[in-house]
Amino acid sequence: MSKVSVTGSKRVIDDVIEATYEHHSLHVTDYDERYEGFSPGESLDGAETVNEKLVTVRSLESILDVEGDEVDGARPLGDEELEAELAEVRERVNDLNDRRDDLQAKIRDREEEIDRMEPFADLGIELDLLGGYDSLEVVVGEAKPEAVEATLADADGISAYEVFAGSDVVAIFARPADGADEGVLQDSLVGVDIALLEVPDADASPSEYVADLERERDVLRSDLDEVEEELAAVKEEAAGFLLRAEEQLTIEAEKKQAPLSFATTENAFIAEGWVPTETFPDLQAAVADAVGDHAEVEELERASFTPDGDHHTEPVAGDGAAGDAEREAATDGGHAAHGGDDPPVVQNNGGAAGPFEVLVRGFGRPKYSEFDPTLLVFLTFPLMFGFMIGDVGYGVLYAAIGAFLYRNYEGTFRELGAVALWAGGFTILFGIYFGIDVFGYHAYQLLPGDIHWPVSGKGLSPADIDWALSFLVASVLFGLVHLNAGHILSFVSNYQQHDLKHALYEGGSWLLILNGAWIWIFSQHLPGPKPDFLFESFSILTFGAVSFAGFPVAVGYAAIAAIVLGVVLLAIGEPPELAEVLAPIVNVISYARIMAVLLAKGGMALAVNLLAFGAYIDEGGEGSFHFIFTSDYLEYVQNHPGDYELVFAGITTAFDPASIGLVGVVALVGGIVVAVVGHVVVLALGVTSAGIQAVRLEYVEFFGNFYEGGGNAYLPFGYDRQYTADEE
Repeated sequence: MSKVSVTGSKRVIDDVIEATYEHHSLHVTDYDERYEGFSPGESLDGAETVNEKLVTVRSLESILDVEGDEVDGARPLGDEELEAELAEVRERVNDLNDRRDDLQAKIRDREEEIDRMEPFADLGIELDLLGGYDSLEVVVGEAKPEAVEATLADADGISAYEVFAGSDVVAIFARPADGADEGVLQDSLVGVDIALLEVPDADASPSEYVADLERERDVLRSDLDEVEEELAAVKEEAAGFLLRAEEQLTIEAEKKQAPLSFATTENAFIAEGWVPTETFPDLQAAVADAVGDHAEVEELERASFTPDGDHHTEPVAGDGAAGDAEREAATDGGHAAHGGDDPPVVQNNGGAAGPFEVLVRGFGRPKYSEFDPTLLVFLTFPLMFGFMIGDVGYGVLYAAIGAFLYRNYEGTFRELGAVALWAGGFTILFGIYFGIDVFGYHAYQLLPGDIHWPVSGKGLSPADIDWALSFLVASVLFGLVHLNAGHILSFVSNYQQHDLKHALYEGGSWLLILNGAWIWIFSQHLPGPKPDFLFESFSILTFGAVSFAGFPVAVGYAAIAAIVLGVVLLAIGEPPELAEVLAPIVNVISYARIMAVLLAKGGMALAVNLLAFGAYIDEGGEGSFHFIFTSDYLEYVQNHPGDYELVFAGITTAFDPASIGLVGVVALVGGIVVAVVGHVVVLALGVTSAGIQAVRLEYVEFFGNFYEGGGNAYLPFGYDRQYTADEE
């Protein structure tokens, strides 16, 4: 990237803006008031009018619900055409929208009145009979008649009462006792759960009044439908125009507001920004063609990766005395020095890795000087996610959700859809690896007896506890490889940006400590506290192809020497980081969460199936879980207690196809509901557990070794036209 400045007279600022906008390569940086004698620029004349029109167009699009796919092709849109048609569309749409709002308000009023009257219609008493008495007090409310009558029977201030009840409302007529205060009826009902209702003032009977209101509401709804149809017709006619108008006005607004980022004096301006170095000559030529020598485009510096800090910016030689004189004249005698802002960043991860930029941007866009880790996230995130869920059924659903997002949305949701597709694919692969696991059921059991599936589960049953310990070791080994990649990138980055000494202090030290510590752990030096499964897992994971008893004692001593050397390098180069000297061990152990989530999600799926279908343990075999499903098989398991240990009978096992009864049908339906709801919950929690844990390992353990983020996106001044075209 090249830092450039565009310097010129204010007389040509419009033409310069037009030229740079059409070139669509200059990433303009905001003026930060660092130049003496310069001030931030102001919008060009007409900016306020353009913005008002743009607000109007977007408001009309919102009213008509214009989506953006209602245009067949791009075409020019003249200013006079825009002005005239916008006024016409605005008048039509605003009139229809006002009518729609008025009708909707009237419909709401009618519905509220109907809701208020329906209890009285249900009560069946004329409204004029519910008030106006001298010797009676009347209360209407929503309450239980039994509670009201029980309370009034014990009330001292009531001499007589009558309760009329509808389905949800009661009307209470009461004669106060001699000497009772006014309002004694309501006072007597204080302890009753009653919602008092105000009696409407209407001449008609409640049922007739409700019927009249419903007729009025239906007429209003019919009128509203007509207005909606008219709005739909306007949308069909005007959608293309509105989209073209929005695009054209957006372009005009951006051009007129561009000087807000410039440094200006009374007679001159300076615009600074970044362009791809290869496009600089073209930009220079475009401005020269537009305004000749009334403006100058100068390359100030070029950003590159050399041993001088985060990124190196090399000043570019000027054009000599003549060029300096021209620039001085254009800036009223003052040459403004360029700023020190970082170059913008273009992430260009095409193909399959591209959508994973959304995960990297969640942490922070890479700086210009940093390695973009998108490819590594693409290689590791789906792997971790798939391993933690490891189920063919869930994987298919994740992939289906991803396909839906990918096909029906754009932008971030489309990228997340692609990520979900990859995560679902690896979930299916690991589901096959874990014994063709389908919603917690090991389908390998359905294979012919002569086919042996090497992995019989996830380590949830007594039979495959060794697999659980092996998956723990596999998680740790993956973490070791992952962190090594991060420290290697840190070493390379420090070597490129500084020198070998810095690389050894800041990257090499941690590589020595990390690998030394874990080589020692997997060595036979001091074997007492080291569990056997650390070494036996290699044979289990490789199906017996690799036998590993640990590194020799001599290698263990060499590992200790590497640790000491790493600590010494760290003490020399980065003494404050000695407080984190155990981080390489702790961070690798953090990857054990992969195995933990695997067991947790597998255990949840097992629990769902256990409740729905029941399960037993085969005592005569290896102690594996088996689901029951049918009442006949449950009876068989119960009749052979020496061979099978019943874990849970299950809900669906109460269903007997031979004698279908109400209890059996309810059990079957209940079991299916439990299974479906339970697996939906597990599916959702898979995203919040496996997804979040995988992202955490990427962000905290992995990125923390070499990556900071915080870069700025490359946003060139200009617009990619979609609905309009330049007038020839």
